Amino acid sequence: MSVMRLGYLHIRVTNLADAKRFYVDTLGMQVVLEQGNKIYLKCWDEWDHHSLMIEEGGVGVIKLGYKVAKPEDLAYFEKRIEAFGVSTTRMSVGETLGVGEGLRFIIPSGHTLELYHHMEFTDTAVGLINPPLFPRNLAGVGVPRLDHCLLKTDNIPLAERFFIEALDFKPAERLVSDLSSDGELLGTWLFCQHKTHDIAFVAGEKGRIHHWGYKLEGWDAIRHAGSILSMDDVSVGYGPEIHGLSRGETIYFFDPAGNRMEVFAGGYETYPDFPTITWTADQLPRAVGYISRELKENHFTVDT
Repeated sequence: MSVMRLGYLHIRVTNLADAKRFYVDTLGMQVVLEQGNKIYLKCWDEWDHHSLMIEEGGVGVIKLGYKVAKPEDLAYFEKRIEAFGVSTTRMSVGETLGVGEGLRFIIPSGHTLELYHHMEFTDTAVGLINPPLFPRNLAGVGVPRLDHCLLKTDNIPLAERFFIEALDFKPAERLVSDLSSDGELLGTWLFCQHKTHDIAFVAGEKGRIHHWGYKLEGWDAIRHAGSILSMDDVSVGYGPEIHGLSRGETIYFFDPAGNRMEVFAGGYETYPDFPTITWTADQLPRAVGYISRELKENHFTVDT
């Protein structure tokens, strides 16, 4: 019984045409379907129907979808979630486009989350038989896959406890005010399989998102991404840098509506008995930007 990965993210944007140009031409995502005021997109190395849906009408996150390993996992997690005190509703086939039956619920941070097992398979840009290393016609950054997200909450311990007790996630890293027994939990980075983190929480207004991340292959890809972002006059909030926390190579930037995202490379692999790494608040500059040890105000004050 397991949650496997972040499968999709549905967000709002202020202008659909501007957003489409950004996600297709700058990030290099592929349009799967345009439907009214919505566009469904995927990255070139993703198998499922879509990983991002953009909808005109504001900013911020609408909902997130996490894929489970087996159909019977839905009933297993339904019991765990309800036992925690969170109500669930059953999703019917197609209620979320391309997605099979699932569970929908509001997590303690105020975000809507869906669990599902089946999603329509639409192949990758390189296929499954003798595939090339990458498509020849990649545009812009050419992001391969959706990786993780960082959400805001007014109760980090409760959000962390829910993902541990109800969904079997584990904390890879935590940020605390100090190492005393009553030290405050300031952030938690949780994994469900082998990533440094599949979801994370920091302090802020419930229901808000700090960023979501796309996984690139290495520092050269991060450097290339930075060049593309500059060519396209994209607003960059932080980086290029290396996080002490997660050891990830990173750039944070904003879409035309102001939603923040990240390109992320490196990091380390986790496993079931991975011990939690702890960072203290006095080392926050190294945790965020290990090389420069500089903190940008927008990194802590801007969310959608």
